Amino acid sequence: MPAVKMTVNGKKVSGNVEGRTLLVQFLREHLGLTGTHVGCDTSQCGACTVHVNGRAMKSCTLLALHVEGAEVLTIEGLATGDKLHPMQEAFREHHALQCGFCTPGMVMSAIGIVNDHKELDEKTIRHQLEGNICRCTGYHNIVEAIGAAHKTMRG
Repeated sequence: MPAVKMTVNGKKVSGNVEGRTLLVQFLREHLGLTGTHVGCDTSQCGACTVHVNGRAMKSCTLLALHVEGAEVLTIEGLATGDKLHPMQEAFREHHALQCGFCTPGMVMSAIGIVNDHKELDEKTIRHQLEGNICRCTGYHNIVEAIGAAHKTMRG
């Protein structure tokens, strides 16, 4: 089996994987980082979203070997000690989570949205969230949280 090396949440990691091992499988099964969820296996729900070299990507469609040498950030790598990332804090403050299954991927996607847009309005946020499914909410609080975090993160 080939070896794969990458940096995950600031820590260099490696492992032997089959060529067909998905990044989400590597994170969950090899590294024990279970915050990245498998929801659909078809890139439709966004529960598996992580950042690869600073870009939000769905880890259920990436082979682990394709991110050789990359910087990967998962939901577990966002907080600094007891201090939540501004997006996590906004989700908490705005009650933007229900059952929590979609939340890690939603937060990771939301950070990508903020990073990619200097200006954000509700319509843009809703459009950008189309690749993430939450079955518990009507998205209102999620949209509010992203808007609030945008203000904090963009100053």
